Amino acid sequence: MSVERSNKLYSQLDLWNKLNEENTLQEVQQYIKDVIEIRGFSNQEIEKTMLLLLEEVGELAKSIRKNATDMGIDKNKANHYDTVESEVADVFIVLCSVCNKLDIDLYKALKEKEQENINRIWKKE
Repeated sequence: MSVERSNKLYSQLDLWNKLNEENTLQEVQQYIKDVIEIRGFSNQEIEKTMLLLLEEVGELAKSIRKNATDMGIDKNKANHYDTVESEVADVFIVLCSVCNKLDIDLYKALKEKEQENINRIWKKE
């Protein structure tokens, strides 16, 4: 393993070891920003990151279809989809990346949107 690769791995492990259940959403979003930079994707165009988000959402849908429904799937591709939990994590990671690229504080955006939602009238038809 090269020295550069070893340093990147150590840096990622160091950041990962600091993650815990008490981290705020803003701290998790910063963690994602830091590891994306270490992995070399921080300069990726927003359009490519958005396409990746859509791809990850599709993989989540396939995983749910495979694991949580009685819908048929191509058995030859069954091993191509990870667990629902893993795919949810991938969607979250890329969503945080989109937010980071657009300088969106995900926590603040969530709070503001939920404030709007509280005043909505929700009904089931």
